[in-house]
Amino acid sequence: MTHIYQITGMTCGSCEAKVKSALLSVDNVTAAEVSKDAGTANITMEKHIALADLQTALDDKYRISATQHNEAVEQTKSWLATYKPVLLIFLYIFSATALVELTAENMDLMRWMRNFMAGFFLTFSFFKMLNLKGFKESYLMYDIIARKFPAWGYIYAFTELLLGIAFLINFNPIVTNSVTLVVMTLSIIGVLQTVLNKKTIKCACLGDVFNLPMSTVTIIEDGLMIVMSLGMLLMALS
Repeated sequence: MTHIYQITGMTCGSCEAKVKSALLSVDNVTAAEVSKDAGTANITMEKHIALADLQTALDDKYRISATQHNEAVEQTKSWLATYKPVLLIFLYIFSATALVELTAENMDLMRWMRNFMAGFFLTFSFFKMLNLKGFKESYLMYDIIARKFPAWGYIYAFTELLLGIAFLINFNPIVTNSVTLVVMTLSIIGVLQTVLNKKTIKCACLGDVFNLPMSTVTIIEDGLMIVMSLGMLLMALS
């Protein structure tokens, strides 16, 4: 299959050669024709390649984006099929933590939220740990801190792991929820910028395992963590 992409940042013939060489280095790309004048790249591939993977192969000065035709092709994949992994994860975590409360002597909203947050952070950090380098490379494409300090991608993955453990053992609720509130608020800024600018970028929420595009689903996911951590922080302070 052959797709046409828009490329910005090319200023000379050398740029054309560099972009073409970088694209040909991507797995499953069999041919690439790059034009500086047209600002396009015709890429032939053996199977679908995520836009984020193509961007990762390019130098930072070059930006690749989908044409209207490619966007239409992507939209043929249903919303449910695209976000099935993250929806299933939320369903599993919600169901498991809800069952814990239903079988307890007394239902406790604070305990349910704490267990839900523990399950969320432990699960999402697990997927990031499967390919830390891949997560870091995807994360720096949109996170405001990772763009300036790439190592933050590694730190963030372990931060999620530690937060999951902290919620699980109920470590100092004020400290745990305060850190969560700050980390998730910083994280959502880059997500909002990407979605509002309508950029086609791979979401790194589940690491490099699933090809999930950045969308309002990511905003809801981060927003939910912010609201829950703020709610628990206020309850802990009261």
